Amino acid sequence: MPFFVPILVFILIILFSSIKIIQEYERGVIYTLGRYTSNRGPGVQIIFPWLQRVLIVDMRIRTEDVPSQDVISKDNVSVKVNAVLYYRVVDPGLAINKVEDFIDATSQLAQTTLRSVLGKHEMDEMLSKRDQLNKDVQEILDHRTEGWGIKVTNVEIKNVDLDPTMIRAIAKQAEAERERRAKIINAEGELQAAEKLDEASAILSKRPETMQLRYLGTMAEFTNSKGNTIILPLPMDILGGLKDVVKAVGNK
Repeated sequence: MPFFVPILVFILIILFSSIKIIQEYERGVIYTLGRYTSNRGPGVQIIFPWLQRVLIVDMRIRTEDVPSQDVISKDNVSVKVNAVLYYRVVDPGLAINKVEDFIDATSQLAQTTLRSVLGKHEMDEMLSKRDQLNKDVQEILDHRTEGWGIKVTNVEIKNVDLDPTMIRAIAKQAEAERERRAKIINAEGELQAAEKLDEASAILSKRPETMQLRYLGTMAEFTNSKGNTIILPLPMDILGGLKDVVKAVGNK
């Protein structure tokens, strides 16, 4: 065996071990003699064995379930809230060098931020203003993870679970609110009817003939009714005349 064959085999081993293929959605973090030197993009990359080391970081959007958290609302209501977090690595060098485990760190930060933000709001706001709460949590997380090379793209609150006793209390509150609104609407209707009657009486008092027409219309309605008993209302002018007669007889 020629003396150069072992050398050639050694060179081929070094060559193959130095080739690293990085996928399109990945980035390589390069360390040279233990020092962070650069980031490598996708494709074939040459890494010098024993001198350099590469760590692969996935750059795609990650989906992280935020476990159910016990939250005390601003109005002292205990609820359980869970959410889903979407984020991605934008700077792999920071993500690897600034925090030991950026996945776990982001998850823990999302849990504490969710409790902190929701605890500043009342229970009704948690149920009715979920989009705004999502935006508030996302902005806070994005600001805090910026130094880690992470971009939080979205936060979605999935469920807000109430204690069964609170559900019954909310149902009673909603029923009382509906009754209150019904009474207000009924009172407003009676007020409007009274105002219209007052306007009608003012018009009728100025036009006696209009009052007579109204009287005749009322008699026609009674005539068309199927009942056997008919009550005829006396016009106010007749009652006034009777009052004058009684007064005159009393003065004699």
